[in-house]
Amino acid sequence: MTYRSPLLARPGAVEAAGADAGVAAHYGDPLREQRLLAAGEALVDLSHRGVVTVSGPDRLRWLNTLSSQLLLDLQPGESTEALLLTVQGRIEYDIRLVDDGDTAWLIVESFEAAGLAEWLLKMKFMFQVEIADATGQWAVVGSTREVPGFAGRTVWQDPWPRVGAGGFAYTGIEEPAHPGRALTWFEYLLPAGELESALRDQALAGVWAAEALRIAAWRPRFGAETDDKTIPHELDLIRTAVHLAKGCYKGQETIARVHNLGHPPRRLVFLQLDGARHTLPAAGSEVRLGDRKVGTLTSAALHYEMGPVALAVVKRSVDPAAPLLVVDGDEEYDAAQEVIVAPDAGQVVGRPGGFLRGPR
Repeated sequence: MTYRSPLLARPGAVEAAGADAGVAAHYGDPLREQRLLAAGEALVDLSHRGVVTVSGPDRLRWLNTLSSQLLLDLQPGESTEALLLTVQGRIEYDIRLVDDGDTAWLIVESFEAAGLAEWLLKMKFMFQVEIADATGQWAVVGSTREVPGFAGRTVWQDPWPRVGAGGFAYTGIEEPAHPGRALTWFEYLLPAGELESALRDQALAGVWAAEALRIAAWRPRFGAETDDKTIPHELDLIRTAVHLAKGCYKGQETIARVHNLGHPPRRLVFLQLDGARHTLPAAGSEVRLGDRKVGTLTSAALHYEMGPVALAVVKRSVDPAAPLLVVDGDEEYDAAQEVIVAPDAGQVVGRPGGFLRGPR
């Protein structure tokens, strides 16, 4: 059944498309909504997101064996990010995880939930855990601040861009200078039946606003910046979603090999787009260097301060100083790139200590 948020009945609401179908792209004034969201004065309806619950005494120990993240010491209310990988180290699921002391809450993209719950059920074996796809029972609401009226609600706080214990930064800049430090992000879990009443007196921003802030923070999103070949190193996800010193898990060999001895074949870049056309290129547009395709645009938005911005995944060998061209059909957009993942990231064995390193 196709989901449709009750908040689409709000005046001016325009439904989003693609992965965000079912909630509002905006409510009639996208840039104003974005300013309000950035200032912590508006909330975003993310009730289309998937929610999977894992309960039982073995839940964290079990999830720890499956994922890229160290979860054994996760405290009630503490948020983290975890990946489930293929044997080749490619990202299968990207999970926003918070545990309340009794239940681990796994927030994912809408299209991930059913497959994730089914896969987890197959991996249950003899562990004392219970898995449920609770997507229809819970609604996610996004905010850039802690919401006083939501005190006591289960909430996930994005760790991005802090380099977690066991993580590693693939950018060449110091963490305090990372643009993601300007954005704090919370995702609250509300019973689905309470969504309308809980947000009745709240100013709302559409998902376009949230996407613009995400792109400006260099924050990759599963299903947008990823494809079936993506490894975490390419998106700088080693900093928040991978613990390099934890025990075995599926895909660990690739994580270690690329990190220690190799380089990721592609790298995430931030693009400042020429705004002369007053349009945005679509996700999937070619990124070219001269006449040669060197990558793919993955997300684009109109930022309320910076204008048109985007994320793209390009070949590692692309000169970071080179001007690029984004081509969407007959439309062409000049693009200036900013390095997110450094071209020489990886191959840390033998590298001078401290370069691109996060806290251990």
